[in-house]
Amino acid sequence: MRARMIVGSVELDLVFDDTETARAVYGALPLESGFNVWGDEFYFEVPVVMELDPTATTSVKVGDIGYWPPGSALAIFFGPTPMSTGHDPVPASEVNIVGRIEGDSALLKKVKDSASIKIEKS
Repeated sequence: MRARMIVGSVELDLVFDDTETARAVYGALPLESGFNVWGDEFYFEVPVVMELDPTATTSVKVGDIGYWPPGSALAIFFGPTPMSTGHDPVPASEVNIVGRIEGDSALLKKVKDSASIKIEKS
């Protein structure tokens, strides 16, 4: 399941995993929303309600995409978060891993002040 994410002037390809949560998020596409910034993480509410699944973890990598059940939110990780002690992002609590960014996710650091994020099937 492939998608494209557009934030400001940055466009990146995404690949969604074959899990129940990932299929639910992918099925909700296209999405366009304002977003919150938490360190080098964007997160925003999506119209999907899921519980933690077998992929749930607090161990994420740069470029991972997670679904955060407490906020029904998608989290895009592209660098350290306020909970990080190193270079890897650390979510506020467990997220279900639903996919990843293909390409240079560090480009998102340049568009933190953008008004919206758009994710559409490709």
